[in-house]
Amino acid sequence: MVAGSTIQVLSAWRSFQSAKLWRTSYEKIDGDNGSSIHINVRASHQGWLGKDKDSVQGKMEWGQFEPKKWTEDDVDIEISHCGICGSDLHMLSSGWGPTPYPCVVGHEIIGKAVKVGSNVKHVKQGDRVGVGAQARSCLQPDCPDCSNGIENHCHRGTVNTYGSVYPGDEGKSYGGYATHNRTNGHFVMNIPDGLDSADAAPMLCGGITVYSPLKRYGCGPGKTVGIVGVGGLGHFGVLFAKALGADKVVGISRKAEKRDDVLKLGADLYISTDEDKDWAKHNAQSLDLIICTVSSAKMPLDGYLGLLKTHGTFIQVGAPDGGELPPINAFTLLSGGLKVGGSGIGAPWEIKEMLQLAADKKIKPWVQKRPMKEANKAVVDMVDGKARYRS
Repeated sequence: MVAGSTIQVLSAWRSFQSAKLWRTSYEKIDGDNGSSIHINVRASHQGWLGKDKDSVQGKMEWGQFEPKKWTEDDVDIEISHCGICGSDLHMLSSGWGPTPYPCVVGHEIIGKAVKVGSNVKHVKQGDRVGVGAQARSCLQPDCPDCSNGIENHCHRGTVNTYGSVYPGDEGKSYGGYATHNRTNGHFVMNIPDGLDSADAAPMLCGGITVYSPLKRYGCGPGKTVGIVGVGGLGHFGVLFAKALGADKVVGISRKAEKRDDVLKLGADLYISTDEDKDWAKHNAQSLDLIICTVSSAKMPLDGYLGLLKTHGTFIQVGAPDGGELPPINAFTLLSGGLKVGGSGIGAPWEIKEMLQLAADKKIKPWVQKRPMKEANKAVVDMVDGKARYRS
């Protein structure tokens, strides 16, 4: 998940059903780019295929794809919802390196388990389940990451939900802009009752990307927490920082017109860096923890670090194309005894914990729902920053 992305959720299977597209072996629906989508009900896996860098311009094509080879560790999911994540745009455009086209993006997947491998014990056929950005790790007992509940940092065998190649002859991973998904059961989560599928979907990447570092680095009573960049990720940051009990949550973004939205989300204070040219001076040494969702090599990083109290912590979760961030002044770190780090998605146990908290606290992300047939238009709207806050 990257900074500045907005919340849109594609409603896939449901929209096809409502259009009565599953009555015969082949049906057709007009796509939003003028093409026709042919749904083959006898083919188990179909989706929006990105075939080159131009796909991000609304040029994905509907077609069939071959899922990974089935194993008894896997779960097949009939997809009902899939969030649109900023990572999808980077992958479609090869922004994080060469993409293994064709690809089907989408790693905020909700649906029904329709086939469950015999080695999977926590999911049964018919369960409402979800998949985030990770489809596998090595899961070996001697792995220092997997054996300590941080599978998301496994350096031996991580497979992303889309755009990765499985070891051996198992094939490629394909994501959730599709009818179905096949994923290792360890990374398939049961969705708690009381949590709407459209709300749960974007939590599986966008939500966990901020929840994990908030929890890990001490967000809670007695702490003042800053969320830099209140877009798709940042709006989750505000929601979860409040749910975890932070004394004060501060939203920080450029535009003054975001103030009302950020305060409605639950923030106690909003800092517009465009509106107040002396924002760094006026708010110096006021925060215990900063989660930065911005993905820009031009962000005022030294100014953000100056907002931290002595021994404060700054965690970067935004990932720009190429990975480049601004330089850090060593004296800024030394004088404040600051800690700077990064965090990427979260482990399965953290995702389960986050989903249960969201259900218990009735957390409602700001979601725009779109039918799957509008996937191309929804991606273009994401690129243009038109969606608020997740789709």
